[in-house]
Amino acid sequence: MPPLPSFHWPGRAGDRPPAAKPTLPAGSIVDCALYADGRRLYDQCTYRNALTEVRERHNGFVWVGLLEPGKELMDDVARTFGLHSLAAEDAVQAHQRPKLERYDDVLILVLRTVKYHEHELNSVSEIVDTGEIMIFLGPDFVITVRHGDHTGLAGVRKELEADPAQLALGPGAVLHAIADRVVDTYVSVTAAIEEDVDAMEEAVFTPANKLQIEAIYQLKREVVELRRAVKPLGLPLQLLTHDTSLPLPKEIRRYLRDVTDHHTAVTEQILDFNESLSALINAALAKVSVQQNTDMRKISAWAAMAAVPTMIAGVYGMNFEHMPELSWTYGYPIVIVVMVALCGLLYANFHRNNWL
Repeated sequence: MPPLPSFHWPGRAGDRPPAAKPTLPAGSIVDCALYADGRRLYDQCTYRNALTEVRERHNGFVWVGLLEPGKELMDDVARTFGLHSLAAEDAVQAHQRPKLERYDDVLILVLRTVKYHEHELNSVSEIVDTGEIMIFLGPDFVITVRHGDHTGLAGVRKELEADPAQLALGPGAVLHAIADRVVDTYVSVTAAIEEDVDAMEEAVFTPANKLQIEAIYQLKREVVELRRAVKPLGLPLQLLTHDTSLPLPKEIRRYLRDVTDHHTAVTEQILDFNESLSALINAALAKVSVQQNTDMRKISAWAAMAAVPTMIAGVYGMNFEHMPELSWTYGYPIVIVVMVALCGLLYANFHRNNWL
């Protein structure tokens, strides 16, 4: 068993720390901090001691950031903060749809994170990668559980710590900041996807451009994945904005309205992408069908021209004794000239009708 980590008790002058309890290995704890009056008070504190300090002060809150925690760590966090066992299990397993749940005075918000991968237009590769952030919001704590190696929250924490007035609004300010950052990534990823869709539209409708239809199917699949990650968040955001029974300050609700508006715009844009790509697939299939028809006409024309000399040669290859021109000196060149002339007439006719 790995050694238990030591911790520093960040109590006030004259306070005695409580009896130390065994703590679990903190390999998945990204950060743990205690905030009061919009300012970060201590560093290197355990979540158990930080929560005790907050409840003794009757002021502030604890923000614990976890990255892909194991069951043992998450069970201990759930016992410490009074989280429901089902919610703790979901935090370990991940792969949840965006949703908002309430267990007594604890709100649980699940958000899907997205990341765009640069790629070549005519390639079949992964374009959108998804992860997950689960937020446990209590009266005096925020616990964020992140799955995936993108959409990190260090920048969100830094920005909030630089704005004490916003951070003083309590745990709800953290929820708003995270939701705002996630929706901002939706906006940037959607803008990148829009460039891909525009490039594919230009390629499909450009003559003689050999765009692989599989690339369009791949982009459509990625847009469907993006839609599944983004669209279900609309209802939770609406509830957070309009449901006054939820434990959120009025000021936070006002901030969340802006997030909801951005999310709605992104969702509508993604639906437009889906329709545009469906139309592009139909156009690409029609283009392929037209090309196949053109190829078949060319093949049929060449086959018709080849049939004339084949037929004449076949007749003279039957080796009958009494056939015209067999004993004539100029019979062979005359037959050759006739075959070439007939093929020339067929070629001219097919060319005039744009078959060749």
